[in-house]
Amino acid sequence: MAQQPSGPATVRAPDRPYTINAGDELEIYVWGEERLQREIRVLPDGTFSFPLVGQVIAQGQLPSQVETAITNGLSSQYRGQVPQVTVSVKAPAGFIFSVIGRVKSPSTFTPGRYVNVVDAIAMAGGGDEFANLDNVVIVRKGQNPLRVRLGGVMKGNVSANGADIPQIESGDTVIVP
Repeated sequence: MAQQPSGPATVRAPDRPYTINAGDELEIYVWGEERLQREIRVLPDGTFSFPLVGQVIAQGQLPSQVETAITNGLSSQYRGQVPQVTVSVKAPAGFIFSVIGRVKSPSTFTPGRYVNVVDAIAMAGGGDEFANLDNVVIVRKGQNPLRVRLGGVMKGNVSANGADIPQIESGDTVIVP
């Protein structure tokens, strides 16, 4: 009979909360107000229009922050308390990145979840036989290019701390020379 470990169970740290991106499809529901239920796609400028509220900034916001913005926008329309507003991301189509260069299947990806640079390269089929995985570059809008050394990690030498592997953000381009 196998003995059960007596120590505390290992719990995986939760992923970072999802922030809304341009292109995401949102489902918005105002409780008790069927006429205000909407499925809305966030525009390329990161905003959308909502009845009785007007323009709402969604880019980079958590769904709960968008709920608050809509609730505040509706407050002038109600004498008492504003009905509860629920915002959920129906389709995270706005989280998109590209992997180019010496990979087997360069492309643009919409994974529907957060990924790190190793995941991104794996989605592109991994590096080809001439890939220089010790000089991978992540091009991120508004920032200096980020250079990453992944040669050891990609060969199975996982001595690198998981925190050393950068997360991909929407709009990133991963270049494998």
